[in-house]
Amino acid sequence: MIGRIPRGYRGLRLGTRLALGLGALALVVFAVVGTALTTYMRDYLSHQLDDQLGLAQVAQSKNVAETGTLQGKKYWGWYYAVYDVSGGRAVLRKPEEAGDLPQDVAPFASLALAQAGTDSELVRTADLTGDGAYRLRACEVKPGVILISGAPMGDIDDTVRRLITVQVIAFGLALLALVVFGRRMLKRGLNPLSDMAHTAHGIASHDLTESAARLPLRADKRGGGPEVEELRTAFNTMLEHIDDSLAVRAEAEQRLRRFVADASHELRTPLMSVRGYADLFQYAAANAPEERDKHLARLRAEAARMGVLLDDLLLLARLDAAEVDAPLRMQDTDLVELVDEAAAAFRASHPQRPLEVTSGPPSLKLRLDPHRIRQVLDNLLTNAAVHTPAGTPVSMAVEVAGDQAVVRVADAGPGIPAADQERVFDRFYRVDKARSRDRGGSGLGLPVAGSLVRAHGGTIELRSEPGSAVFTVSLPVGSRALSSGPGRL
Repeated sequence: MIGRIPRGYRGLRLGTRLALGLGALALVVFAVVGTALTTYMRDYLSHQLDDQLGLAQVAQSKNVAETGTLQGKKYWGWYYAVYDVSGGRAVLRKPEEAGDLPQDVAPFASLALAQAGTDSELVRTADLTGDGAYRLRACEVKPGVILISGAPMGDIDDTVRRLITVQVIAFGLALLALVVFGRRMLKRGLNPLSDMAHTAHGIASHDLTESAARLPLRADKRGGGPEVEELRTAFNTMLEHIDDSLAVRAEAEQRLRRFVADASHELRTPLMSVRGYADLFQYAAANAPEERDKHLARLRAEAARMGVLLDDLLLLARLDAAEVDAPLRMQDTDLVELVDEAAAAFRASHPQRPLEVTSGPPSLKLRLDPHRIRQVLDNLLTNAAVHTPAGTPVSMAVEVAGDQAVVRVADAGPGIPAADQERVFDRFYRVDKARSRDRGGSGLGLPVAGSLVRAHGGTIELRSEPGSAVFTVSLPVGSRALSSGPGRL
């Protein structure tokens, strides 16, 4: 089928295929150039021969007109004939020399009759039997008398044949050199692509972080030029992105496994408690009715605790998924009032805990979800109460710093070790591994607080040292914040 690529050609390497393609293109170019050059040379030599015939006939025509005979300079191998064409016939005059006429004079006679009917001089190429190709030129010496001169074209044909031979040899050698050296140059220029292929094969069985999985950048000209350098840089960038993506994916999978394991561990305790209290309630209902209400209350407490844990997990999942219907109901809210409400609730639930609240502005209205920000404040205060000794002072402060509303929750407890400060916002992470779940919580309070703050476009940070721990919540103020002089709650 025309245009179909042979299977053997498809199996060749790219450099060889490019070299062969370049050779085929060069062959076409050489053929066009050779044909044009040969045609031009033949036409040029033919015009020179025509000019030579014309110059020779000027003197010969004068002799024929004056003396009636063909005299003067004659060229070796040329033929001359004089015809009388009066009466519509071409009558050949007797030549002065026997060698002036060829054996085949029919082309001469036909050209003489054609010249008799026109004013211009005629030039033709004719094959004379036994003599080959000749260039014939006819001119009218005087009315009724036609002179025809014929020059052999053998020299022109020989010259053209030698020219074709030289072209074939020269173009053949040039084509061979072009294919051989072109293949070497292409192979050298395509070395970076081979490096890329080798690196890609190595990636399948090696770590992307290995130095072998990167292509070196070359400053010299042997690297394939700026285009290949750009390709090499793009290839390395792609590998880095893949490496980073795989690292992020591996970290996410590791966190997911740890999260699933921790969630299963945390849910197993209330489930076992619910099952145990259910069995006790069933036993008490049959044997000790007075214990039934106590077991039922404990059963409800464990169920409620498991419900809170599940609610926190669901909230975190929805925040992580960035759902369109994310659990935020934004409205204009006074942040100072929220802090005041959270402080009042903390004092009511922890009457033995001294709490001091300081507010820079008496009113600070922001666009936020009051229920979720209140949950953040409650979690931070509860964390301070759970993880510090009884009677440890706790403080809250509200201020505006630039375009941020800042809430600080601090305690004078033992602080958080530096090794644990970066992980306190991880889910199910506890600084004190020996702390019971009844006192230490589920390990979701700070992760929930961090996720909610980030969902509002803010940040939450921890700064701790022995004798203090400070959680700083920053929320964007925007153009809706209203602030005035200092005050105190």
